[in-house]
Amino acid sequence: MSLSMKLRIAGLTGLLLSPLAQADFSIPGFELVHTVPVDTALGTDDLRQPGPVWIELFDGAKSRIDIGQFYAADHPGSVMNTVLEHLEAAGKRGVKIRFLLEEKGIKLSDAATLERLRAIPNLTLRVLPYGQLSGGIIHAKYLLVDGKQAFVGSQNFDWRALEHIHETGLRITDETVVGQVQAIFEQDWQAQAALAGKQPVPLPASGPAPARTGNYLVASPQRYNPPGVGDSQLELPRLLGEAKKEVRVQLLDYAPLSYGPDRTRPYYAVIDNAVRAAAARGVLIKLMVSNWNTDPLELPYLKSLAVLPNVEIKIVTLPEAKQGFIPYARVIHSKTMEIDGQVAWVGTSNWLGGYLDNSRNLEVVMRSEAMAKRVGQLHEQLWDGPYARALSVTEEYPAAHPGQH
Repeated sequence: MSLSMKLRIAGLTGLLLSPLAQADFSIPGFELVHTVPVDTALGTDDLRQPGPVWIELFDGAKSRIDIGQFYAADHPGSVMNTVLEHLEAAGKRGVKIRFLLEEKGIKLSDAATLERLRAIPNLTLRVLPYGQLSGGIIHAKYLLVDGKQAFVGSQNFDWRALEHIHETGLRITDETVVGQVQAIFEQDWQAQAALAGKQPVPLPASGPAPARTGNYLVASPQRYNPPGVGDSQLELPRLLGEAKKEVRVQLLDYAPLSYGPDRTRPYYAVIDNAVRAAAARGVLIKLMVSNWNTDPLELPYLKSLAVLPNVEIKIVTLPEAKQGFIPYARVIHSKTMEIDGQVAWVGTSNWLGGYLDNSRNLEVVMRSEAMAKRVGQLHEQLWDGPYARALSVTEEYPAAHPGQH
């Protein structure tokens, strides 16, 4: 491994940067964490990368680490490889590790990585067929340390997410939000045990409506949310309904379609209706999606949105890495929203059916001018940069095949 890679993994490159670059961007209880794809002209020197943040979390763990992920994949010589070394070290010093994986993610996972995880001392790996609960999947990507810190973001437990994909996440120390994330994990961990024992999965107890002030977690699917955790499918349209001037959104995928088990795509209008209603009342919508969003069935919906007054759409195409083609990489994967310079949303859902209605996803809402400004700047950097291009309603676009050159 090169010296520069080792420095980057250790988070020491800040020693070589300006004072601004040495500081991480945060508000009380939340640090914004960003994956800058290598071999691009992008840069966010004031934000830390996820690799060093995950390493710091694992190194600081005293009693337990809880991880919920869609899938797991490592690659020799990668940042993820070093992250796994630090997770192994935590297990060896007696930290209890619970790793919850989505059953459908097994096929996406690297077999050697799963074998390596299972070999870590004090680590228990469970596989949850979330489809048996709701028809969806565990799509959330999060981890917890000692019940006091959490990480939630678009980064999968995948080497590509730490180096070759545009991703946005949050390191969280806010006691309330960490408690909400922990409650999600406990609910799903118990659900796995119930299914494995062929027992009914208990529904969470009902509770008062969660507060919508300050900073808070919302999640999906609603019926499996523990008390105190709001419903993503309700909150996203509600926030869009409160927008007054401008909404900036960055996503991998956007379409009012839902991907069912039989691969049909029934209409899912919840988010699309809210976006169109905001534009109709004069709110400027700046929607940025990846070049994987050019599926022949999805593209017409993007075009139908782009012709509306107050709606601007751009498609982002990242350049190939210097090392050559990497399947399922070199793409924008962040799921963020900024509203009126007042509200920031950082989550794990694409804006399609199947995510907010029946899959496990987590979204963090921060009513903070400082965080909204920084999330908006992340959007602006891509929006005004060399990789974003305005969607043309008359142009034909090639269908993206992320796993093929």
